[in-house]
Amino acid sequence: MFTENWQKNIQQATYFLSSIDQDLALVIQKEKTCRLQIKGKQEPYFGLLEAIAGQQLHAKAVTAILNRLKLLNNGQLPTAKQLLTYTETELRACGFSFRKVATLQQLARATIEGHVPSYDQAQAMTDQALIELLTQLPGVGIWTVEMLLIFTLGRLDVMPVHDFGIREGWRICKKLSEQPKPKELKEKTSSWSPYRSIGAWFLWRAVEQNKPQNKQNPLTL
Repeated sequence: MFTENWQKNIQQATYFLSSIDQDLALVIQKEKTCRLQIKGKQEPYFGLLEAIAGQQLHAKAVTAILNRLKLLNNGQLPTAKQLLTYTETELRACGFSFRKVATLQQLARATIEGHVPSYDQAQAMTDQALIELLTQLPGVGIWTVEMLLIFTLGRLDVMPVHDFGIREGWRICKKLSEQPKPKELKEKTSSWSPYRSIGAWFLWRAVEQNKPQNKQNPLTL
């Protein structure tokens, strides 16, 4: 049912966005469909772990780091309790910076202490409530929570205006000489509501469309 509803939402969003923005419609036409994948009922702890790994890194580097982390735990991402059993040296060897190691350890402790909501709890909360709650965690900013909202919780109306790729996608889409400022982009994409997450995916794709496929971001393939 989750997959069926998600695909229905994708179809509605694609039609809506194509009808409301002619420039984005060209990107959509080239892609034919949105392939944004949501991980069904993944606990927010794991979504945040992946988003923290992805802070300021290319997706391929993130995939390599997470794969090395999985090797410490029989091919699976470690639970909060398991993560705390690893030494700083082991986590650094996966490719995490000192700062990200500290952030992950604090995330794990917060999860164990009940400060990070479960999947069901998170789905009962608004986007803003989750942002306000989770950005209290050290090293977790708005962008990190927005990635959780889109890729883990499947929220349809999120526009990560601070994301470099999103702003670059808008510049390409609109044939501008410079990227928009976050505030400007928020205003410009307000008409895309209630499907801004899908619009964001197509903006990521606008950046990738001119790259060879082997150099494209795996999150948007």
